[in-house]
Amino acid sequence: MNKVRIIGLDPGLRNTGWGVIESEGSRLSYVADGAVHSDADAPLATRLLQIHQQLISVLKEFLPDEAAVEETFVNKDARATLKLGQARGAVMLAPAICEIPVSEYAPNVIKKTVVGAGHAEKDQVKHMVKLLLPRAVMKTADSVDALAIAICHSHHRGAQTLAKILARS
Repeated sequence: MNKVRIIGLDPGLRNTGWGVIESEGSRLSYVADGAVHSDADAPLATRLLQIHQQLISVLKEFLPDEAAVEETFVNKDARATLKLGQARGAVMLAPAICEIPVSEYAPNVIKKTVVGAGHAEKDQVKHMVKLLLPRAVMKTADSVDALAIAICHSHHRGAQTLAKILARS
């Protein structure tokens, strides 16, 4: 089995969480986690650039093989949803520029994979991340989510690879 380094990314305009794990078969190991931030007083374009540039630095430091991003959920505030979508675009662009394949997962798929229930609470997700990655620092709530996204991807990546191979044949 090859060791694969995965970065999970939890997009946000104010804070974007990131978490890096290594996956070897069913064995997971913690590498690092944290969050990048944008200046709330800056114009939107500047904030998106800040997130993007900081993520490029994280990617260059930890050199992941694959990336996973949480899909945007639609909430009642259309304006907030649009801004989150723009932040998500800036987040997804960073690994794409570095030629790192990016996978996307719905929030309920992430929770179901990590906790076993698609509507799990944040505390349950944090507890399971700590059980699966005992050495995890979990610096912020956003980085906990990012580690959960990386764990989710580690569980689903084999099925995705198989689906791509079957689609080509």
